Amino acid sequence: MPEPTVLADGYFQSYSVVGLLAVIGVLFVAVAFGAGRLLRPVVPTPEKLLTYECGVDPVGEGWAHTQVRYYVYAFLYVIFAIDSVFLFPWATVFAAPEYGATTLVEMFIFLGFLAVGLLYAWKKGVLEWT
Repeated sequence: MPEPTVLADGYFQSYSVVGLLAVIGVLFVAVAFGAGRLLRPVVPTPEKLLTYECGVDPVGEGWAHTQVRYYVYAFLYVIFAIDSVFLFPWATVFAAPEYGATTLVEMFIFLGFLAVGLLYAWKKGVLEWT
């Protein structure tokens, strides 16, 4: 049986690699932002300081009506993104012989809930882009 200190050394060594990669990533981002700040030209003019949106000069109120259907599309995207995130681990667990039938039933229940939600959205006309 290996000594506990040997196991602890290997355990913390793997964390030190992750920590080193995190530090390198933070340094890379900091250097990139610092270089951008040092190298960019700074010539402020009144036109550059003006609020700009879609090539139209801002006139009138800043209040605009937002369509709710865009939020619904975002929620539907999140639902199907979560669905795909759960399907990949399910496929690997389903391959194991001792978990096959249980995971199959659980995933069909999960997909049933998603199908009911999609059917409800379709019946309400949410999926129509008009």
